[in-house]
Amino acid sequence: MASSPNHHHNHTPNGDSKTHLPKKPKLSPAFITASEIASEFSHHDPNIARINNGSFGSCPASVIEAQRRWQLKYLAQPDHFYFNELKKGIHQSRTIIKDLINADHVEEVSIVDNATTAAAIVLQQAAWGFSESKFDKGDAVVMLHYAYGAVKKSIEAYISRAGGYVIEVPLPFPLTSNDEIITEFKKALEKGKANGRRVRLAVIDHITSMPCVVIPVQELVKICREEGVDQVFVDAAHSIGCTDVDMKLIGADYYTSNLHKWFFCPPAIAFLYCRKSPKCPELHHPVVSHEYGNGLAIESAWIGTRDYSPQLVVPSVLDFVNRFEGGIEGIRKRNHETVVEMGNMLAKAWGTHLGCPPEMCASMIMIGLPACLGISSEKDTQKIRTHLRENFGVEVPIYFRAPKNGEVQSITGYCRISHQVYNKVDDYYKFRDAINQLVSEGFTCALLSN
Repeated sequence: MASSPNHHHNHTPNGDSKTHLPKKPKLSPAFITASEIASEFSHHDPNIARINNGSFGSCPASVIEAQRRWQLKYLAQPDHFYFNELKKGIHQSRTIIKDLINADHVEEVSIVDNATTAAAIVLQQAAWGFSESKFDKGDAVVMLHYAYGAVKKSIEAYISRAGGYVIEVPLPFPLTSNDEIITEFKKALEKGKANGRRVRLAVIDHITSMPCVVIPVQELVKICREEGVDQVFVDAAHSIGCTDVDMKLIGADYYTSNLHKWFFCPPAIAFLYCRKSPKCPELHHPVVSHEYGNGLAIESAWIGTRDYSPQLVVPSVLDFVNRFEGGIEGIRKRNHETVVEMGNMLAKAWGTHLGCPPEMCASMIMIGLPACLGISSEKDTQKIRTHLRENFGVEVPIYFRAPKNGEVQSITGYCRISHQVYNKVDDYYKFRDAINQLVSEGFTCALLSN
């Protein structure tokens, strides 16, 4: 074999020769270790089995440090921060979100406090449609019966008061398939279109809160298009970091998700996606500030003096999730697999069942609690949840399912467990043992005082 013209450089003593050798493949940094994960979440109360990431999310120490740096940067020189840092930082966060959700344009992405604020923005616009006579009184807005409580209240505050006709899609629970959801949704749209009415807005959850289930949003949006629904708003408070989020596939007009639930941001931050379309009216932030009229994204980026740091740490969060194998997709996949495994373990230990098939779950799952616990009202769910927190160090939400006519000794209480990267198997064993102890002691909710 002929020598390379540069072969004599291989022996130079100063090591310069490496510039002429083939480059070694760049080794990716080692993935985050179990002890590093523990350190990132060491601020969590060690006495609590925190299997409720779904409610308030979680934020690692490295992101909290990044947030603190932003806060100090603002406090050091607020004028400089406002004029030179804030808009640039928020635009960078919006750009990252745009890529995460596969949106076409960064202009389609606004950052707001949370999904509740996003719902108010969309529903306020619909209310103007009624008050400005663009819609007829009695035109319909359709929402799921499982819709989040705050969103139901927003629909009452904006739509009902403005003269809209609100239709709830009744959904069974437990669920066995997506077909049950699709069938009921189609029936509700037919009801909405009766007597010559128009369905002006459909509000669809992506992952319902309580009871928790992944809704087939892509199919429901497609049905809305076929049935002539004016606008579709997907309330996906739990979705980003929990399930697949793709604006092009889903095809909704509006879509919102919190980044502080499953994407490790500090509270509070959400995005509101508004599809670029001539049919989509201009939305406005309900808090009117100096930027009113400059587009929702700009309006939302300045609503007066406040702490904007949660909206500025998105790049740091991306760095954190990329320390895990597979990034956010890898985290989602492992969370789903583990929560299904833990759900099945609990159902087997208690002799109950899951609230829906595993494929209808993401990083949260519903499990029936033993019927002998006597959960017979919403008040009971709060009492037993408090009892588990204060006496067993377990934090988990409980759902009441009213028994159907003729049901005896049926399961009326379901728990919703979450799995996030900081959780350990012992958290779920602690919960399992707490319920088994209550059952063995003959405990019922009737024994707890108000």
